[in-house]
Amino acid sequence: MVRVSRVVMKNVGEGITKTLSEILVCPLTKQPLRYCEKTGSLISDEIGVSFPIVDGIPRLVPKDGKILEDEELSKSGS
Repeated sequence: MVRVSRVVMKNVGEGITKTLSEILVCPLTKQPLRYCEKTGSLISDEIGVSFPIVDGIPRLVPKDGKILEDEELSKSGS
């Protein structure tokens, strides 16, 4: 199971699979996350926080999240 998870997570930079996007949620709001191709991170649109993906592994610890400014949030949405 761990091996399968690593393979799925390694491909996160290429686009999150539908199954993975259904599982991953914001650790703070429990709302779905959106993958931003430009920054290579997962965005919580609900609260405007970006969670980095390091070596194919999403860092969903709240302290690792970066609060996005309004202009960053609008740029990453397009």
